[in-house]
Amino acid sequence: MNLDFKIKTLLLICLIFLGVFNPYSSQIQDQDCFKTGADRPELYLPLLKGKTIGIVTNQTGLMKDKTHIVDFLAKNGINIKIIFAPEHGFRGDADAGEKVKNGVDVKTGISIISLYGANKKPKPEQLKGLDIVLFDIQDVGVRFYTYISTLTYLMEAGAENNVEILVLDRPNPHDGYIDGPVLKKKWESFVGMHEVPVVYGLTIGEYGKMVNGEKWLKDGVQAKYTLIPMQKYHKKQRYAILDKPSPNLPNDKSINLYPSLCFFEGTQVSVGRGTETPFQIYGSPWTKDMPYQFTPKPYFGAKDPFLNGKLCYGENLSNYSKDLRELNLEWLIKAYKNYKNPQQDFFLKNLFFDTLAGSDELRRQIVSGKSQAEIKASWKSDLEKFSKIRSRYVIYED
Repeated sequence: MNLDFKIKTLLLICLIFLGVFNPYSSQIQDQDCFKTGADRPELYLPLLKGKTIGIVTNQTGLMKDKTHIVDFLAKNGINIKIIFAPEHGFRGDADAGEKVKNGVDVKTGISIISLYGANKKPKPEQLKGLDIVLFDIQDVGVRFYTYISTLTYLMEAGAENNVEILVLDRPNPHDGYIDGPVLKKKWESFVGMHEVPVVYGLTIGEYGKMVNGEKWLKDGVQAKYTLIPMQKYHKKQRYAILDKPSPNLPNDKSINLYPSLCFFEGTQVSVGRGTETPFQIYGSPWTKDMPYQFTPKPYFGAKDPFLNGKLCYGENLSNYSKDLRELNLEWLIKAYKNYKNPQQDFFLKNLFFDTLAGSDELRRQIVSGKSQAEIKASWKSDLEKFSKIRSRYVIYED
């Protein structure tokens, strides 16, 4: 090592120590400058002033300082006529699939109308007199998570009733990759409205642009759609979520495992609803050779959980630390192989598994004994086709 190099090295160390030079400063600055759409009021308040608006939101509609978007808008003199609530309700405390009642927000006195149950799509009379409906919900980025379906129906109703849709964008905790079987049209439902893979790699704002641009709304109508983008957002970075998106996704661990474990909801295997670790464990009374034991009981977000009171044998993934950038089918395949009489009883008789998967192909592949590698290879062509569609709507660094 020559003297000149030693001097330069010592000088660099001194500069770093004194704070004059920081090799990570640009990364830190980027994180400090990150803002959700909700935290960019300078972009959306001018669009709302003097307008009569509705808002679709829930407990996740928070600004950086934890102020709720409804409270912020009301404080700033925005005329909110109605609040629409998605699955799990305005406060996010209803069970999955539970009917959510209409009501009134105690804090603001604004009427709340549920967009879950029989009234998934806003009715003309519910939109009457509105200029704009603002949408601000933290999504999970998975096809069978219903907030993208609520956005779709909202856009459709907006297009049909000449009401503008304004979306405040938020991070997707499964962004930067696509994976899973692509839904086939025959299996369209509220847990899968479009021909996209399980993980589609778009923020909810980008997803809405895709639905509009591809004319996937009923009869090909297109909504007047305005997106308030995030600032300094990167698709492959993971961002802290300010509040749990639903009762049974309480933390980053459950959200990370959700795309892989949700398939169990179409089987006789519990994913831990009715425990402290939903979507972090799985098991059933009929997989007795598996090591972990738990018993689902009534719990927050699971008043009558699947397999309530029954001792289940399975696997505990609560310490699983890998950031999943792909679906893991090994847990599903393992449970099937360990299940007593799997060909007769493993999948629910109503074949909800097929609805989640988006076709009957995945179920048939598991029954026939195909490996994860073989199953994933069968998705390749469909994923390549979807990737081309997706690329037209990506607005953040991929």
